[in-house]
Amino acid sequence: MPAKETNPAMLAAHNSWRCVMGRLKDEWFALMADDVRIEDPIGEAPTNPTGKGIVGREGLEQFWANNVESTTSIDIVAEQSYAAGNESAHVMTLTVTFPNQVVTIVKGIFTYTINDAGKISNLRGYWALDEMQVKST
Repeated sequence: MPAKETNPAMLAAHNSWRCVMGRLKDEWFALMADDVRIEDPIGEAPTNPTGKGIVGREGLEQFWANNVESTTSIDIVAEQSYAAGNESAHVMTLTVTFPNQVVTIVKGIFTYTINDAGKISNLRGYWALDEMQVKST
């Protein structure tokens, strides 16, 4: 099996996606470091109001409520993945369906960093709102 398949940062990313798609909040929270920083996307955006990221357990609650609970479904597809050291990077497409039948499609690069305990300490999304596709079903 290729080393990137067993890299702890790669496994953490895969588990994060599984939890988000399966709406497994408690399991997703268990993957995160207490001081986790989520920048999705990087820079100021509705999901990152200060541009400095959503930080810590309180930030996780906010991120989950606003970006997972508020949706009907989230589909995550990684087209390419790379791992080195305690980080992994993924070229991904996220398809998000909302209760009002609006669907957003985000294409970008997402990175995951884990700490020495194997917990996700940083999740960063390289994508821009003006490139997000919005559709109605």
